[in-house]
Amino acid sequence: MRLTPRWRKAVLTVHVATSVGWLGVDLVLLTMGATGLAGWRREVVYPAMGYIGLALFTPLSVLVWLIGIFNAWTTPWGVLKHWWVITKLTIVTLMLVLVAFALRPNLVAALDLGGALDRQHRLNLVIAPIVSCTLLVIATTLSTYKPWGRRG
Repeated sequence: MRLTPRWRKAVLTVHVATSVGWLGVDLVLLTMGATGLAGWRREVVYPAMGYIGLALFTPLSVLVWLIGIFNAWTTPWGVLKHWWVITKLTIVTLMLVLVAFALRPNLVAALDLGGALDRQHRLNLVIAPIVSCTLLVIATTLSTYKPWGRRG
């Protein structure tokens, strides 16, 4: 399936906007996690962090993945034609799994427990956004440089 240039640009714009939103929410979560870990108003920081993560971060991760698949499928790049697309898809799929099974329970705990959140959960809420931000920057770099050429 191929889109007209106008629709292709629209899909790409939505993909970039949602991806930037994902990175932005990630940076907010990192800032809040570091603030809470440092001991500032944990009873405020962690419920807000849980709410922001569940209301924005989790849905954005799914949306970015879906739009990315659609974008690749409807452009000449294809989903499995180029190594950089495959690598980026792998990174974003891994992130989606980590969000669903590793980060989401910590966000639920932050929302429910607030200031009573234990140290391990507080550490996880800093480590996860660090890993996620790093992977998003790698995915962005792959989209910019498009290394490695075509597969096979």
